[in-house]
Amino acid sequence: MMDRLKYYWRLLRKPSVHYSLGFLTLGGFLAGIIFWGGFNTALEATNTEQFCIGCHEMYSNPYQELKGTIHYTNRSGVRATCSDCHVPHDWTHKIGRKMEASKEVWGWLFGTIDTPEKFEAKRLELAQREWHRLKANDSLECRNCHEFESMDFTLQDPRAAEAHSTALTGEGDQTCIDCHKGIAHELPDMAGVSR
Repeated sequence: MMDRLKYYWRLLRKPSVHYSLGFLTLGGFLAGIIFWGGFNTALEATNTEQFCIGCHEMYSNPYQELKGTIHYTNRSGVRATCSDCHVPHDWTHKIGRKMEASKEVWGWLFGTIDTPEKFEAKRLELAQREWHRLKANDSLECRNCHEFESMDFTLQDPRAAEAHSTALTGEGDQTCIDCHKGIAHELPDMAGVSR
């Protein structure tokens, strides 16, 4: 046993051209920790409301709409930020959404929605893309904060209580976004669009 430990110790100390294998292993491990820490720091920095509204397109249009909703100001003081609704919380889905959102950088570079007029012209397309994404992931971002199991149906109006209890039992394929379009932003012109 002691001979085996001495063998591994000599192997770790043995130079590989200029540095020992142990030094390279430890250096690689430390570099990995630094890279991972930097990556996660950057990832979380891009999930802040300040980052999202840093460009005037988002500040002037969607953010101003959000400020007038219950998701921004309410009796409980709980506020949903941009990333709460547009970025999943769990790491795997968050990375997928971040890769998908990298396409939006091109829109920013080329000024696709840099004026209120351009934003209004693309509002329906942008909304439909978000609705489709939320429908595909069963409104995961909504369910990060709102749980059917925690809802008191007796405090809801009868129509909402029926819809929520139906969704709770899993009947049908409806999800939050099917009924709650326009909850945080103004609806686009829906003329000729099936809801």
